[in-house]
Amino acid sequence: MNILLSNDDGFNATGLTLLYHGLKKEFNLTVVAPDRNRSAASNSLTLDIPLRLTQHDNNIYSTNGTPTDCVHLALTGLYDNAPDLVISGINRGANLGDDVLYSGTVAAAMEGRHLGLPAIAVSLASFQPRYVSTAVKAVQVLLAQLPLFGEKKDTILNINVPDLPWREVKGFQTTRLGKRHQPEPVTKQYDPRGDAIYWVGNVGRQQDATEGTDFYAIEHGYISVTPLHIDLTHYQAMDSTHHWLKSIPK
Repeated sequence: MNILLSNDDGFNATGLTLLYHGLKKEFNLTVVAPDRNRSAASNSLTLDIPLRLTQHDNNIYSTNGTPTDCVHLALTGLYDNAPDLVISGINRGANLGDDVLYSGTVAAAMEGRHLGLPAIAVSLASFQPRYVSTAVKAVQVLLAQLPLFGEKKDTILNINVPDLPWREVKGFQTTRLGKRHQPEPVTKQYDPRGDAIYWVGNVGRQQDATEGTDFYAIEHGYISVTPLHIDLTHYQAMDSTHHWLKSIPK
């Protein structure tokens, strides 16, 4: 299997490095990742400056772009033949619930799916992780079973792994996205010239973390596997939207 690896923490991030070494014996790997931390870049593409590709090893590259740029560049400009799979991660910190809207990790996987490939996003639920090897092991187990997954061509698998030794992980759970409260307000400060500057506030606290959510799985020692779909259409609202539009005078 030929696999494209990317992330949003940067090409030299620990999670990506350990995932590469954990998979290289069994798979043909190519890494294309940002040249620096691009967390929370979401699905942004760089359109105002050219992208530059820097080679660090035979199959390890970095770019000056976003995670989405990395996957887009790799699949449309680097590969002669498309790989079989895109894996984004292993991210430092979870991507649970509403986080997927902002996550560069998930966005890299989404770009792979958008360009027609199966895609997996992998995150470790700690900003100071101790057990990256657990997340590597989770990926290895999932890849061994991936041929049996019937929805892999239409679905992004968002994987979140608790920061525990492998022997303490209780297993895998199929989950839905939980929800957070609104984020904290921005923090206003002033630079040395007296001009106002702003820092984006922390993410909101958990609002829906009930059983069945990704939050719940992580808190109870399970690996969360959430199937994501790119189609954002709210199909249940199609009829009501249609009737509402009919009320608009011609």
